[in-house]
Amino acid sequence: MKKENVLFLTLSIITVICIMGIGVAVAERSLPIAIVSILGIFLSMGWALAYEKKNANNSIIVSDNETKESH
Repeated sequence: MKKENVLFLTLSIITVICIMGIGVAVAERSLPIAIVSILGIFLSMGWALAYEKKNANNSIIVSDNETKESH
């Protein structure tokens, strides 16, 4: 498994746990648990999207360099 896949798998598991935390917060009527869960969702998804965008930009640069070298 690639390093990127492990990172995205870890972030998706963290996001799912945070979504489950929202369910627990509703059941327990606990505002602090809900706040922590929502912040966890925003942080993990934001980090994943930023990393994905960074990787997409790097792959475009690599592809451009490869095509320039081949011609």
